[in-house]
Amino acid sequence: MDKDFLGLLTTAGTAQIARLLRSQQPVGAEPRRVGREVRRLVAGYVGESSYGDDPAVLERLQLLSGQLAAWQHADGTYDIGNLHSPPDTAFLIQDLCVVWELLDRAEDAATAPLRSEIHGILQKAGPALASGGVHTPNHRWEVSAALARINHILPDQRYVDRIDEWLAEGIDAGPDGIYSERSAIYAAAVTNPSLLTIAWRQDRPELIEFVRRNLEATLYLLEPNGEVDVIASRRQDQFQIRDVSEYLLQFRELALLDGDGRFAAVAQDIERRGAGELGDCLAEVLERPELAAALPQATELPTDFVKEFPSQASVRIRRGTRTATVFGGTDLPDLPVIASGLSVNPTFFKVRHGDAILDSVRLAPQFFGTGHFHSEYLRRWSPSVVELGAEVAVPYYQPLPPERRTADGRYALTPDGRFYASMAFDQRPRDYRALRTAITVAEVENGFDLTFELAGSEAPYAMELCFRPGGVLSGVETIDGFGNYQLESGTGVYAVGNDRIEFGPGSGTARVVMDPGERYRMLNGTLVPDGLRVYLTGCAPGRQRLEIRTA
Repeated sequence: MDKDFLGLLTTAGTAQIARLLRSQQPVGAEPRRVGREVRRLVAGYVGESSYGDDPAVLERLQLLSGQLAAWQHADGTYDIGNLHSPPDTAFLIQDLCVVWELLDRAEDAATAPLRSEIHGILQKAGPALASGGVHTPNHRWEVSAALARINHILPDQRYVDRIDEWLAEGIDAGPDGIYSERSAIYAAAVTNPSLLTIAWRQDRPELIEFVRRNLEATLYLLEPNGEVDVIASRRQDQFQIRDVSEYLLQFRELALLDGDGRFAAVAQDIERRGAGELGDCLAEVLERPELAAALPQATELPTDFVKEFPSQASVRIRRGTRTATVFGGTDLPDLPVIASGLSVNPTFFKVRHGDAILDSVRLAPQFFGTGHFHSEYLRRWSPSVVELGAEVAVPYYQPLPPERRTADGRYALTPDGRFYASMAFDQRPRDYRALRTAITVAEVENGFDLTFELAGSEAPYAMELCFRPGGVLSGVETIDGFGNYQLESGTGVYAVGNDRIEFGPGSGTARVVMDPGERYRMLNGTLVPDGLRVYLTGCAPGRQRLEIRTA
């Protein structure tokens, strides 16, 4: 038993309970939040924390479980953002199953009413999860994991059959280990833990391989400071900063199962940094003490590589403390809409050197309101020379053929690609203005060269380099007081302590607005990233080079 690890979780869990007891839980709070609070409280109540068998904790547990029982619909589901939602109910039920298992093992007479109430919630929820639908790919595995847990407490063939039905669809993972949602949030918090739970409770060891491959991929998406690269995500984290801490128990379990020193190194780094809500791991470790076994000897993580992920059209490059991502896998070229579940982040390159972080490089031509450049492909010409490219063609429409005309002037409301109009666009002859863009990213000594080639129509464009807040810019001109700068000539420098990113050459004084496109402007939307934004400008057709060096 790794007593230091268990002590770390216990200390973190104790701090969580102290905060919970100081707060007043509002009656209208969200059920999943309440369920997670119940799980935190129970982990302290039955564990080795200073709150073991604490009457105040038990009183709070009874209050919260009573709320959960009252909020549950007659059909067994909860309203959690969505109405009568089976998948959202499954998230809550997983926590309550862990709670019930811990309380049942403790066999404390004082918790008998609490256990009875939670048992009743599980009884009502099981049939709902065995018959209800879902919204997203990861929901299938969350519901199945909840059913696997309920089935262990209240065996029912319907639950097993439903799990088998969902699993028969196949796990949505590519050969490179990336799930279809390409999201660190959902891999870490839903898919991986759910598959491991089903494997454990339903004796389905073949599911572990999907988790193993995902963790293997994550090794190459890790930044030196513990962040996970999320540029390719199809979910909300494509615009967020994510830490690997949510993967802790998965890396621990596979490190122990496989004797994998790399996975052990990631787990130990999370523990050393104390990142994330470590207290949330305590209940699961108390439920499965084998997860707290001593880890195998840590081995070196990959720190010198070029790694391609075909499923998301990205390439990761790492040389010690310098990392970079080249990304060409947004969904916009094929699906010209903005929606949850699509990859729409226009960042196509990012680089960091130690604490100096260039979070994004973007390109936006002013071309008929079509917005940012989104690559249609990613091609590797050599191990670390990558090309991205796209062609945007915008039509001008000719008069309708005589046979398509109507006397009343009423035509179908149809899309142009940028907007809709009652013009029967699909029935008109048209001619086009086109803009072709190719961007080559080449690794060179101490950095990268980005070559931009734009051909076809005349169009001014802006490049945007967005640096992480916390550093100092020099060599650039201030545009305004809102974090916007322009590199007019020479070389710019972004420095954090001794870590520097140099970039240039400057491209003149012309100002070009970074146009997000009609799809965003129509809704008063924005694609302005947070940070220190430096702009370079140019005009198509033409060729321009951006040199990025680290020092």
